[in-house]
Amino acid sequence: MPTGYLALVLHAHLPFLRHPEDATVMEERWLYEAVADTYLPLLRVFEGLAADRVPFRCTLSLSAPLLCMLRDDLLKQRIAQHLDDLIALGEREIERTRKEPWYGKLALMYRDRFVALRGTWRAHDGDLVRAFRRLQDAATGLEVITSNATHAFLPLMDRNWPAMRAQVELAADLYERCFGRRTPGMWLGECGYVPGVEELLRAAAVRYFFVDSHALANAQHPPVFGIHAPLYCHDGVAAVARDDEASRQVWSAKEGYPGDSQYRDFYRDIGFDLPLDVIGPWIHPEGHRLYTGFKYHAITHSQLHDKWVYDPEVARGKAGLHATHFRESRRRQSEALRGKLDRPPLIVAPFDAELFGH
Repeated sequence: MPTGYLALVLHAHLPFLRHPEDATVMEERWLYEAVADTYLPLLRVFEGLAADRVPFRCTLSLSAPLLCMLRDDLLKQRIAQHLDDLIALGEREIERTRKEPWYGKLALMYRDRFVALRGTWRAHDGDLVRAFRRLQDAATGLEVITSNATHAFLPLMDRNWPAMRAQVELAADLYERCFGRRTPGMWLGECGYVPGVEELLRAAAVRYFFVDSHALANAQHPPVFGIHAPLYCHDGVAAVARDDEASRQVWSAKEGYPGDSQYRDFYRDIGFDLPLDVIGPWIHPEGHRLYTGFKYHAITHSQLHDKWVYDPEVARGKAGLHATHFRESRRRQSEALRGKLDRPPLIVAPFDAELFGH
């Protein structure tokens, strides 16, 4: 019998943004950046694992608003143009940094990275939803779920049951149209739970949903196994709780791994660093500074100045050490919990997928 189980859950969500009247709306860039920084790289990792026959298990939640945006032809055209623009910027940066070896090495890395991402985009005809469906249908170890329809925070809907039912059923129907099956689970917006919502989930054939740890720990009838086992509602739908310890190690810059000085600094971007006459074609036409994805500095410290130059090889080695530490921490945690339970504990580690683009 295993010592315990680790459930890795990535929740991908962006608010619905579509401006056919203006291709320069800054908020719409959130989608372009997320595709380039997170969704395409994740797809490449999953496809690589499947091609190399490496067994893996991961749950990916694609929110209903995000599914709609990823299927929109206009937005797909703009994403493709964004990838082309990044490659053009890479070519420009290779030339600009020719006499600066460390920066030049990074410029080449970024150009090659965006060329590879564009290749993956084109290989799937820009249809990322179909690409993730193929991975799920091939039983690779990826399970795709979705969120409630507008990612609404259900506790604020004041028990408006018709509206809450629409949140669940519309999302489940959209998922079925995209993936050819009912969603097995649902990520409720901000993990917001209202007593009775499980009945709406059950009616939509949803089998499980996620909550924060305090939702289970402070349940009306305290769970026998705490937060480390699914808690089944009276109608058979399972509530699964986030494990705070596992989550904090990955997302907290102060207590976890992301604040390591060797990792890339997300906020030091050439879109803010370079003079306007150099970076102008790649930021907003009105001169507003934007993130370009080209980041040449490591975190180093909390200030934005006097940063080390980012070294991908050093950061990759540090990521390996952190991954080993994370796995070992979960093993020790499982062993400690196993002595208190009559079954292997379930440790749920859910994260915003977009975190992995930072």
